Amino acid sequence: MADFHGVFPYLVSPVDASGQIRSEVLGRLCDDLIKSGVHGLTPLGSTGEFAYLNNVQRAVVVRTTIEAAKGRVPVVAGVASTSISDAVAQARACQKLGADGILAILEAYFPLGDAQVESYFRAIADAVDIPVVIYTNPQFQRSDLTLDVIARLSAHPRIGYIKDASTNTGRLLSIMNRCGDSIKVFSASAHIPAAVMLIGGVGWMAGPACVVPRQSVELYNLCMAARWDDALALQRRLWRLNEAFARYNLAACIKAGLAIQGYEVGDPIPPQAALTAEERKAVEAVLRDLG
Repeated sequence: MADFHGVFPYLVSPVDASGQIRSEVLGRLCDDLIKSGVHGLTPLGSTGEFAYLNNVQRAVVVRTTIEAAKGRVPVVAGVASTSISDAVAQARACQKLGADGILAILEAYFPLGDAQVESYFRAIADAVDIPVVIYTNPQFQRSDLTLDVIARLSAHPRIGYIKDASTNTGRLLSIMNRCGDSIKVFSASAHIPAAVMLIGGVGWMAGPACVVPRQSVELYNLCMAARWDDALALQRRLWRLNEAFARYNLAACIKAGLAIQGYEVGDPIPPQAALTAEERKAVEAVLRDLG
């Protein structure tokens, strides 16, 4: 199985007013992120507004990312649906396009029990020949992954990673203790990445890394070198970005941050709202302070 580790920015999906993906902008962003030292790219994560795109748009985002990466870093493509059949079709399409891994996301309208949640992720992993990262974000999803389900899924030969966006760092340690080497944990923005790496996490998959890639990579490198005092000093500075983004719509924040940096990524997809002028100034101030 491929070894995923380090900083995987959750890419935005730049969409113009007619619904077309701005491939040139996305390609330039991917290239710049790779040159900044990131270890992988994740199209169609939460920041990629997967819930607001149709399957044609999703495929363009994934294809553009893979073409821009040119094999320099792994591309782990997001797959999300309310139905198993659609999720499986998406996962197979991503593999066919050349994705190196799948980020599996469960959307739910009606609540699901543990057996149904497990069957969704297992079906995706059964359908592809590439590694699968399971993703849970209890703030936004009707169904969470319980420790028992995670433990059972970790035995699957292609499920080797989890990104957990709960705010419960103790739960991450429970996952590590329960699953051992069978599953590796990525931090989300809801956690403090340096703290997650201190307890055994392998990196950070998150939207904010799009706008501070160099600093994010530096943080990872400091953690890997066990330079914890330096890592925590940098983490304290970077946390201000997480705090700003937690106050507003995440996609709106990342898109505004990228626009400030010269990427014409457009506004978040309606009915989401763009940041107000005042909110944008707050994001701009944090980015300026972070250099």
